[in-house]
Amino acid sequence: MRALTRFSVKPLSTMTRRLADVASGRSEPDLVIGGARVLSTYSERILPDREIWLSDGRIAAVKPAGTHKGSAKRYEARGGIIAPGLVDPHIHIESSMVTACAYAEAALLNGTTTIFCDSHEIGNVMDVAGVEAMLEDARMAPLSIFLTVPSTVPATSPQLETAGGDLTAAKIAALFDKWPEAVALGEKMDFVQVAMGDERSHAILAAALERGRPVSGHVYGREFVSAYAASGVTDTHEAIDREIADDMLEAGIWLFLRGGPPSTPWHSLPDAIKTITELGSSHKRVAVCTDDRDADDLMMFGLDWVTREAMKAGMRPEQAWAMGSLHGATRFGMEGDIGGLGGGRRADLVLLDDAFKPVSTWYGGELVVDGGKITPLLDQALSTRYQYPQAAYHTVKLPKTIKLTPDLPTEKVIAHTIKTELPGITLGHVTVTLEPANDWQTHFERHGLCFVTVVERHAKSAGNVAHGLLTSFNLKQGAVASSVGHDSHNIIIAGTNEADMHVALRALEETQGGACVVRDGKVTAMVPLPIAGLLSDKRVTEVAEQVRALKVEWEKAGCSIPYMGFNLIPLSVIPEIRITDKGLVLVPEMEIVPLFEVA
Repeated sequence: MRALTRFSVKPLSTMTRRLADVASGRSEPDLVIGGARVLSTYSERILPDREIWLSDGRIAAVKPAGTHKGSAKRYEARGGIIAPGLVDPHIHIESSMVTACAYAEAALLNGTTTIFCDSHEIGNVMDVAGVEAMLEDARMAPLSIFLTVPSTVPATSPQLETAGGDLTAAKIAALFDKWPEAVALGEKMDFVQVAMGDERSHAILAAALERGRPVSGHVYGREFVSAYAASGVTDTHEAIDREIADDMLEAGIWLFLRGGPPSTPWHSLPDAIKTITELGSSHKRVAVCTDDRDADDLMMFGLDWVTREAMKAGMRPEQAWAMGSLHGATRFGMEGDIGGLGGGRRADLVLLDDAFKPVSTWYGGELVVDGGKITPLLDQALSTRYQYPQAAYHTVKLPKTIKLTPDLPTEKVIAHTIKTELPGITLGHVTVTLEPANDWQTHFERHGLCFVTVVERHAKSAGNVAHGLLTSFNLKQGAVASSVGHDSHNIIIAGTNEADMHVALRALEETQGGACVVRDGKVTAMVPLPIAGLLSDKRVTEVAEQVRALKVEWEKAGCSIPYMGFNLIPLSVIPEIRITDKGLVLVPEMEIVPLFEVA
């Protein structure tokens, strides 16, 4: 079996004579897909009665049905819609909890054939070594994977949190120079520092701009858009409403409309798309993306689902599919190779039913999904995966003794608490007056509180532990914990008692990372993530089952925001208040405040 990677398709420069011969009828194609309607992302029309001629993993021609008279192998689409494979312009593989090789299975089932990933999560844990391991993983995957080089590792200054990695401008420049897959700078998350002219932030921007690489962004707040655009940022996936989306388009910033399960923080598309449907802007510089998906949601809410959400929001199907394929390719200068069905393009195709749901997928001209099931060819490719270095399996390093809860105040104090609410991206800063009490349970019942603790796990500090309080999180009993606390990926634990919090912490230490729920001293659900405390080494279907079980126990525990929203609680670049291993951080002030102040 030949390799199922993007490298297995010959460069167009070596194929032009062969493709011209096939398109002209002088040579036989390898495959003819007949009886199809063709979704053209160039003209945004669905063309009836067409057939597609494929040769050596590329499209030779799209012809009227019945044109081919030779003996080439045929696949009958039976009136289905043939469209270009989807192109996801912004994702984080680590959020799926699986490796790049495993990620490919879910992507291809959903009709996605190319992704642009920002591996800042593993970069935060393992520095350049983690990013390069992910790139090696991506090279073996049966999927076209490109890297937007992590730009903000750590997300904030060392004074505010401890990360395992430190990607400087020099390291980022070296990644660009070494890896051809490194095609852009990943989301520049420290938008406040960028707007304020921070020297380190702008040196990183320069490393990309000097090499002609585009810069991806991440910004909250209309007041930051102008300075952000002036700093060279030319795309964003963080538009949360029509007004900031409109500002970004007018500033020359590509808009990636992020769609996600409505119960998560990743479903801003319905509001942001109103810049088109209500304010009349063009969709020509608008794409759709998934951003973050856990393994379970990845199977059910792929980029095809996001594209259909754009249709539900008012886009014509042909427009929406172009936003899901050609536009992402165009943003990264690859529209001559992917995103459309023109001659010479890669034969990355998807057969759709009338509801625009993927039925079959071709990757580089090879049928990898047929009738909604992976083919033996893809199954064999998925059985051989990249083996991460042993260092990646030993990244959770904890001291033997850790105090996980704050001391009970003995006098009246004002507590700075973190208010959680759906969807879970922004967090409220709520001050609560605590009168003297005999135990924490009294405060919890009176104010709807629970503990939240962040434990540094990279062995880069003297064992930093920060204590906080959550309000409105609604945890009924026990504890929940994760080693995926964005973006430095220290361990975050919420709990109603210290004993269960310790059980959760040591369970994550034993598995070298993961997510778990604990009740009455027992782990009731666990997703082990032994690779960098971020990734499983199992197939995506197995991990999805584990995640579904976690979600059941998570809901039983009463948590008001989902697991992936919980992981954002330490993300100290998003308002209003966060908790890192260094303490409570006010955003955008970027100041640490104590948990308690004397009333």
